[in-house]
Amino acid sequence: MTKRLLSIFFIGLLASSLLSVGAFAQEKKPAAGKSAKLKVAFALLSTIHDLGWTTAHYQGIEYLKKEMKDQIVVDYTENVLAADTERVVRSYAKSGSGVIFGTTFEHMDPMLMVAKDFPNTVFEHCSGYKTAKNLGNYFARMEQSEYLAGYTAGLMGFKNVGTVATQPIPEPIRGINAFTLGLLRGLKEGNHPHDPAKVNTVVWLKKWLDPINEVVLAETLINQKHDLIRQMADTPDSARTACYKKVPAIGYGMDVRRSGADCALVSTTWNWGPYYVDAVKRVMDKTWKPQEIFWGFKENLIGLSSFHASVGKPVQQKVLAELKKMKEGRDDSFLGPIKDQEGKVVIQAGSRATDKELLTMKWFAEGVVGKIPD
Repeated sequence: MTKRLLSIFFIGLLASSLLSVGAFAQEKKPAAGKSAKLKVAFALLSTIHDLGWTTAHYQGIEYLKKEMKDQIVVDYTENVLAADTERVVRSYAKSGSGVIFGTTFEHMDPMLMVAKDFPNTVFEHCSGYKTAKNLGNYFARMEQSEYLAGYTAGLMGFKNVGTVATQPIPEPIRGINAFTLGLLRGLKEGNHPHDPAKVNTVVWLKKWLDPINEVVLAETLINQKHDLIRQMADTPDSARTACYKKVPAIGYGMDVRRSGADCALVSTTWNWGPYYVDAVKRVMDKTWKPQEIFWGFKENLIGLSSFHASVGKPVQQKVLAELKKMKEGRDDSFLGPIKDQEGKVVIQAGSRATDKELLTMKWFAEGVVGKIPD
């Protein structure tokens, strides 16, 4: 073959290759008039297999994907602690994520920093209290489900509960108080003798999850003859320990009976999916604005698992009647009069705690044994 023919052959081959590449690139372009998929990213506190807090958020992500289908592309990073938050969130913002969700209190300040540098990106933070032009926050009225869990226990006559608490900030504090208020109501309605000043003893992990110490503290409470263990950690180990020791428990975050805590009377559960869908739709239709979202049973952001077989039908009916009222918008979980540990009335008769009072709560209600650490 002559040099001329060889040149013509290779030029033709090169042209054919370029046409193929161009055709491939053209195939990858979105169809005319069709907008690109919205990138949605999540920073998760722990592993999606923690059987508690992060598993619940992961289920919310799966719900979002199912509802929004091919309109979105979802990514998430697990085990994002406070020190890693800025790096992870900034990386998502740089890569073009349209909305980024942080899923724990410690993500708040790092997200606020990143949000200032990416004004066209929407940031959503779970359980915090700060906002910016492109940063909103969201949380669930977990005190509603806590109240019902306590009400269940009280109606059944449990009067010496041991609670394995997490971080001494308003979120767990109001949960402890709501549980105690429901417990006292149930004990009273059930005509169970009790000391109203001592029905719920609290010990602290000072962490959101710590499986080893969850076991240690649960065993300590059991050895002190507490008749029920209230799990508050993001993992189910304190509830599972109670069941192993033949002491009833109440689960948190997920239905802990599915995780081996088969003695649990009931579990308070998170249901983040409906909010994720709502927020993403608002971003897509350009109606999103920074808000402080605080939803409960009415908006289906929290739940209550099915009851253990030991929970009698009359008790179930009373609890479910109260849940129905909450779904209809009537929440009596913090209806006064309510006293603190010192006997001072902190919520007057006929009044209900305001959202601000709930979100900043730093006192224990009458009936709680223990102190709030500094």
